[in-house]
Amino acid sequence: MNYLSGTGLIGAIMTGVTLLRGSRETKITWRSALAWLSWGISLALAIGAVIDTRRARQGRPVSPDSPVYAKQQKAFEKEAKKNPRDFTPSKR
Repeated sequence: MNYLSGTGLIGAIMTGVTLLRGSRETKITWRSALAWLSWGISLALAIGAVIDTRRARQGRPVSPDSPVYAKQQKAFEKEAKKNPRDFTPSKR
């Protein structure tokens, strides 16, 4: 439940609600189609961020293109310096 309160996810949901309300009375135009496409991309990115955050907190690896990746790598390096004998790359 902690992940569902993220601002990106809430923002994407609220934007979807706004688009839905605004599209009830109007025709579908190329602008509205682009707005829906943009909303879909925003929602997918927000869900991806939630998944990456959850994976990082569980100690599982995240994709290198994720914003969470840099934080996870710093944590791995810190742990490796702290316990050099216990650290093995297979734990990633």
